[in-house]
Formats: sequence, structure tokens, C-alpha cells
Amino acid sequence: MKANQISLSNFDFQFSGHGHYRVTYTSFTTGKSWTKTIDDMTIIDETKNADYPKIKSLNHLKSIVKC
Repeated sequence: MKANQISLSNFDFQFSGHGHYRVTYTSFTTGKSWTKTIDDMTIIDETKNADYPKIKSLNHLKSIVKC
């Protein structure tokens, strides 16, 4: 695995009510963090709840949190 490849460890998930998670993404290169409340449980299932989340899903979640 590359040292700068995105992984689930770049994210922090906090349950914030029925169908909502407060997701924090921390960049591995800069250390900057972004936080957003996510109510799309599909992307949560593809990342947090997946045994082996796909890089594509992690990048999609990153783009949602950073926008």
C-alpha cells in the first residue's frame, strides 16, 4: 500500500442521529481536517460499514465532505 493512499483511517465517523453521521476527513499530506454531516447512508454503507471499502467509494466520500 502506498504511503499516501486514502484509507478508512483518514475518516472519523460519529453517529449524530437516525440516518446521520458526522464525518471528519483528515488529509494524510497536510493534516487539515474537514467535517460534514452526511445523511446519505449508501455512502456510509460503502465505506464505514464495508469490510473492505473501495478506493473509489473513499474518494467519493472525501469529495462530499470537502465540498
